[in-house]
Amino acid sequence: MATDTQTSRAVAEKFVERLGRQDPEGIQELFAAEIDWYVPGSDELPWTGPRTSREEVAPYFTTMWPQFEPGRSEVVLDRVIVDGGDVMLLAIFTHTVVSTGKEFTTPVAMHLVVEDGRIIRMHLHEDTLTVHEAFTAG
Repeated sequence: MATDTQTSRAVAEKFVERLGRQDPEGIQELFAAEIDWYVPGSDELPWTGPRTSREEVAPYFTTMWPQFEPGRSEVVLDRVIVDGGDVMLLAIFTHTVVSTGKEFTTPVAMHLVVEDGRIIRMHLHEDTLTVHEAFTAG
C-alpha cells in the first residue's frame, strides 16, 4: 500500500525528534516488524551493517551513542525531502570519539521508506572512511 507524503513527513519528524532526545526505544517503535536497514562501515564498528527486524533498532543506538563524547556531538539537519513513502534526510554530523579523542564531521544522507505509517527501510550514506579514521589510533 502506498503511503502519502503527509504521513511519511509526520513519521520522519517523529524519527528526527526521538533521535534528538536519544530515545532508542521510541525510535524503534516507529519501525515495522521486518525492516531493510543498512549502515555502511567496518567490522571494527559493531553498530554498522544490516539489520532485518525492529528489535535490532534500539541496540544500534545503545551500542553507538556511548562511543561519542557526551555533549560534543552536533547534528545539523539541512533538508527533509518527502515524496510519497520516500524520505531523504540530509544532514551534517559532528562527533568526538571517546576512545581516540578525535573529532570528525561527515555529510549524511538517510533514506527512509515509510509504509502503513511505519519505517520499513533505513539506509545511511556517510563518509565511512572519515568515521573509520576517527576510531583509529594514531
